[in-house]
Amino acid sequence: MLLRTTLVLLVAGSLWAANPSEKPSAIAWQPWSNTVFDQARRENKFVLLDLEAVWCHWCHVMDETTYRDSKVISLMRSKYIAVRVDQDSRPDLSNRYEDYGWPATIVFGADGKEIVKRQGYIEPREMVAMLKAIIADPSPGPSVRPEVDVKFGENSLLPDDLRKDLESRYFGQYDSKHGAWGFDQKFLDWNSTEYAMARARSGDQQSEQMARQSLDAQLKLVDPVWGGVYQYSVGGDWNEPHFEKIMAMQAGNLRIYSLAYEEWHDPAYLKAAQDVERFLKTFLTGPEGAFYTSQDADLIDGQHSAAYFKLDDAGRRKLGIPRIDKHIYSRENGWAIEAVAALYAGTGHQQYLDEAVRAAEWILQNRTLDGGGFRHDSKDVAGPYLADSLAMGRAFLALYETTGDRRWLARAEAAAKFIAANFSDGPAGFSTAKTPTDRAYAPRPERDENILVARFANLLARYAGNDDYRKMAERAMRYLVAPQIAKFLPTGGTLLANLEFASEPIHITVVGHKDDPAAQALFHAAASYPSGYLRVEWWDTREGRLPNADVQYPELKTAAAFICTGTTCSSPILKPEMVRARADKLTRPQS
Repeated sequence: MLLRTTLVLLVAGSLWAANPSEKPSAIAWQPWSNTVFDQARRENKFVLLDLEAVWCHWCHVMDETTYRDSKVISLMRSKYIAVRVDQDSRPDLSNRYEDYGWPATIVFGADGKEIVKRQGYIEPREMVAMLKAIIADPSPGPSVRPEVDVKFGENSLLPDDLRKDLESRYFGQYDSKHGAWGFDQKFLDWNSTEYAMARARSGDQQSEQMARQSLDAQLKLVDPVWGGVYQYSVGGDWNEPHFEKIMAMQAGNLRIYSLAYEEWHDPAYLKAAQDVERFLKTFLTGPEGAFYTSQDADLIDGQHSAAYFKLDDAGRRKLGIPRIDKHIYSRENGWAIEAVAALYAGTGHQQYLDEAVRAAEWILQNRTLDGGGFRHDSKDVAGPYLADSLAMGRAFLALYETTGDRRWLARAEAAAKFIAANFSDGPAGFSTAKTPTDRAYAPRPERDENILVARFANLLARYAGNDDYRKMAERAMRYLVAPQIAKFLPTGGTLLANLEFASEPIHITVVGHKDDPAAQALFHAAASYPSGYLRVEWWDTREGRLPNADVQYPELKTAAAFICTGTTCSSPILKPEMVRARADKLTRPQS
């Protein structure tokens, strides 16, 4: 009976789901800008920021309940300027308040200083009480704490004692019963999983077990009908999913499952990767080939959709399809391109490379900034943002790694130079945006972005032979190894960046013409080697020297691959099936 009632409600709301125009609101929401603080001063009001996500269930619930309550509306109209922002549209605000989740509710004085910061859903009576309390006493509450004064040293690697502390935290945060890192919300933290996979390649059996247990458990969050992954599960296990499908989760899972398939050849991991790609292609790809941003958690705003997602394809489509956010952001496209390129590397299926290249070409044509960087959207009210140029730079490097086409390396270098010129911040790290979010707040570095900068710039330095990129990686690492930053959970990403920065990548070079089938087969075997830290190059002598010609290779009559470590290079490898065997022998502990 409950399922039938729920489905009736879904049918009733399917027209809204299929035509998601804005519902009328009794509150006059404004966009974020400095002018709201000018208005607040003139009108002697506070500024309330509702930082939401268009795919977020509890954001919808709050809009349907709290912001339609007559007492809340009256207070908002009399003493508050209401500002609403989709956090996906503003990476600077999203990073500033990421610890508060969505919805995040922040109240400011007219001077732009914070008074209250609240996390998650606020029910109407609680909201009324909060709004009244601020009017009565506008001094900052306990949720507003001064930012930590971080001391940066000259270290660009974790000191041994701090590294051991982070590793202790890394293993201590692992849920050995259910898998994955953390004990409340369950999802695949791809940095932590990739670090476990890197340790496993060095012979750490415990890390291999952790990685595989987590990968196996995460399969429960893959939609069996449409593909794609739900954002996370609550309740400490994998049985209560939240049904939104956001690009960060799609791309992160697609890339990690592709790497896992390369490592263990488990068909379940290949299926998971292909299921995510299938969802991207079916629901989050526009006609021009670029990727959209997300699919909503709810078919009807504010109503749980567990019954809906139990239906088959025909049953779902009969009721309607949850709203697709069709914004085309450079950041989300970079994430997706890198991930789809990883699937191509693992399978050799040309369709995946075609998808990645088509999206990259569209972003180049429609989002490029002077100097090698990228806009977030078609028009940005702020920015530029680090995340867009960083994600696209990593995507270009992934395309170079999987094709050997030097135009992608040139694009990756241009993105890196734009990052260095626009986002260097103080003594260490890279800031999340170039321009202040408002007069009272300048953007700061964000940890996860700096992990990605360190990994990107470090690997790019190896490919390009340019010490400027090594210095970029050092700057990001100096931020990451500061104890106040390094100890934030989860620690896997910082440990992974530190591991890569301290070591040489596995280096495989194919020597042969790019139109030679034998060279093509060798290159694909090299690109599919299971490591997220890999330097794969293709030397076609007709193109001149390699960008970083730090090894002298012989020109042979037949195509050959060479595997180099810090101290030695292999003899020529002529058969694709021997590439992995020889690489394993040179780089992994032998039993």
